[in-house]
Amino acid sequence: MDLDPKQAEAFLAVAETGSFERAGARLNITPSAVSQRLRVLESSLGKPMIVRSRPCRPTPMGQRLLQYLRRAQLLKTDFEADIRNGEAGATTVSMALNSDSLGTWFFPALAGLLARDQFILDLVVEDQDHTFALLKTGMVIGCVSTVAEPMRGCSVEALGTMRYRLVASRAFCQRWLPDGLTREAARRAPVVAYTRKDTLGSNLLLEHFGLPEGAYPCHYVPGTEAHFQAVRYGIGYAMVPQWLLDKHDDGADPLVDLAPAHPTDVALYWHTWKLQSPRMDELSRHIVTAARAMLGG
Repeated sequence: MDLDPKQAEAFLAVAETGSFERAGARLNITPSAVSQRLRVLESSLGKPMIVRSRPCRPTPMGQRLLQYLRRAQLLKTDFEADIRNGEAGATTVSMALNSDSLGTWFFPALAGLLARDQFILDLVVEDQDHTFALLKTGMVIGCVSTVAEPMRGCSVEALGTMRYRLVASRAFCQRWLPDGLTREAARRAPVVAYTRKDTLGSNLLLEHFGLPEGAYPCHYVPGTEAHFQAVRYGIGYAMVPQWLLDKHDDGADPLVDLAPAHPTDVALYWHTWKLQSPRMDELSRHIVTAARAMLGG
């Protein structure tokens, strides 16, 4: 079965932009033309590929098609590079990773490779417990995840461990935790989390104090640097990567470790497809090697 290139292009545009209008703008055609191409594609395949919602999203079979098309794009780019005697054009790589990886080891690990090769990054930032689902649905072709087992057709490599400390500023401790982190103090003192999917701090409070989410105030501050600054300026207390604490150990007033005997270690893994382009294979090897060197994997 051969896929019509224009129909596949229309499907890919809708799946990636989430709407027929944005897909039409990307392809420089009308939304109705996008819809027509997609209907013909679905008719030829005998199954719906897109759920017409807001935003539009691939059906389970559409997810399989999305995976196929994105991998095919990478293979096409590599083949064209071989034809041009190794002069590869820009390659767009969609990856999902957690905010702490993005804000700590990711760019230092990849700086050399990204500066040398023409990789265009399309990064999706998601909680490390949820990035795996994005690979499964075909929205990305690689992810950093806490999941240790690969899904069918994929490989997994251990990257190392990120250690987290529960910390607060001295001023925050004086105001909210004068007697340390007790159960009663934890009910009143505000926590800082990235999003509602961030469960590192809530898991610790549940385990040690029996406090479920909602039993204490919580700020939501996305982004590693903004999250860290919220802690440094006394907005709340939070789980912070040890890597970040060491980096900011500049002689200023240090943060207080509220649970020095209870660090939280999070093992991270790199997932990608077994069958992939040579350039993507090189990128994966570089990510694994560099991450292990920085995370102690």
